[in-house]
Formats: sequence, structure tokens, C-alpha cells
Amino acid sequence: MAPRASWKGYLKLSLVSCPVRLYPATSSSERISFNQLHKDTHNRINMKPVDPELGLVDRSDLVKGYEYEDKKYVIIDEADLEAVKIESNHTMNIEAFVEEDSVDVIYQDAPYYLAPDGAMAEETFAVLREALRQSGKLAIARLVLSSRERVVTIGARDKGMFVCTLRNPSEVRGTSEYFGNIPAGTPDPEMLDLAMALIKQKLTTFDPKNYEDRYEIALMQMIKEKLKGHKPIIAAAPERGNVVNLMDALKASLGQAKPPAKSKTKTDAAEKPAAKLTAVAGGKQAKGKK
Repeated sequence: MAPRASWKGYLKLSLVSCPVRLYPATSSSERISFNQLHKDTHNRINMKPVDPELGLVDRSDLVKGYEYEDKKYVIIDEADLEAVKIESNHTMNIEAFVEEDSVDVIYQDAPYYLAPDGAMAEETFAVLREALRQSGKLAIARLVLSSRERVVTIGARDKGMFVCTLRNPSEVRGTSEYFGNIPAGTPDPEMLDLAMALIKQKLTTFDPKNYEDRYEIALMQMIKEKLKGHKPIIAAAPERGNVVNLMDALKASLGQAKPPAKSKTKTDAAEKPAAKLTAVAGGKQAKGKK
């Protein structure tokens, strides 16, 4: 069965246009999901629309409403939505080109694949794709998806193109609310050198196949055991590491020193003389008492 396109229209660059189809690049169908059941009957619960005055209502009686004031709505029907016609409803018009690394990852939202719509479109599509590939640039365009106009980036990928919708700036929160109270202090140069050496030591090429969802795997194993009539297997959480000196931990990570001796209690560790910084395996840091 051929994949279903999310959007069909034209990719346009100046006077050049090409019929295209847009497909979701990801799928959540393989994720484990649960249904809501009644605890006694184990019947699946149906979520039905309820009106506070009328009780259960048919979905055919539902209409769209925009709340312009508290509990005051203006009704929007399909004819109203059809009347809102802009170019990006059916045309992905390329407005500009940018460097591939100039789009901040925080703005990147949903990924899609773009393919030519029919054999007649393939030559034009190939020219635009190779122009993007050889220039190393991303195209910026707009299109309407799910009744919203979305700004998108378009780049070459394999024999097709890769489209990524971008979040609106109003949807992205600023950093000051979260990072404002973090002190700007300069880290100890020796510790920083050790941390940089540790990064270099662990440098690799990213392959998503090496990072399976361990929780999903354990969840499926538990479900299989339940199906066999066995008790569910619950994986124990890893133990938190004991408090150790940060410098020693960095050195030990690089293999420059033996792992530091485990401290019996946090109090004992805090009473050691000339303690600078302490770290807890797992990433937490705290200042030691002098």
C-alpha cells in the first residue's frame, strides 16, 4: 500500500514550479500504547462528547468555536475556513536560502519527506534537489498544514528532499527564566582540561541504532511475561553513586587515577580538609564544606 501524503501541491522557485507530495518522515505506530479499561469488566472505555446541559451529544452536532472573551465564542464553519485562502494552501513558494547550520535546533519541529508527484515532475524536482545539495543551503518556504501556515526548511536528502516545519518564535521560550540564576563563574582550568579530554576520549559518530529505547524494550518484555501468566519483571533502578571529589572523578574517568575510595557518608565527605567541589555520579554537583 502506497504511503498517504499529508499535503499535495507545488514546489515553486521563481518561475519554476514542480508538483510534489509531502509525507511524514516519522511514525509512532511502533510505540507501546495502552487503552483505558474499566477495572472490573475490562471493557474499553469510549470517550464521548458531553454537553453540560444536554448530556451525551453526537459528534455530528459539534462545531468549531473561537473564544474571544471568557465563555463567549464565535462559530467557525468549514465555509469560513475555505474562504481563508492564501498561496501556501497549495504552493510551497521558496522565499529565501540560508546556511544549513544557521537554523537553531530549538525552532525545528516536525520532519517530512518531499517527493515529486508523478513522472512529469521528476526532472524539475531533480534539478532543484541537486541545486540544494551542491550549494549546501536550505530553502525557506511556507505551507498550510492542519489549518495553520507553517514556515519550513527544505534540503536535499538521498534521492528526495527533507522538509522540517519550524516553530513560531512566540512558541519558543527565552532562556533567562531558566538560566538567569546560574552563576557565570569561570571553572577551574585544570578541571576544564580534564573534562575536554574526556569529551575527546568519548568522541564517536552518532548512529541512532546504538541508542535503543531501553524502557520500551523492558516494557515489552514485561508485557510478554504477563501474557505467559508470569509476574511482571521490574528492573531495579541503578544505584546512585557515592559522593566523590570532582577532580578525582574526572581523572578516574580518563583512566589517570584509580577510582576514589567510597565515602561512608555525605557528612564524612564534607568534613575532609581542602574539599573544593564534590560530584555525585549521575551529574549532580555541590560545594564541599571547608
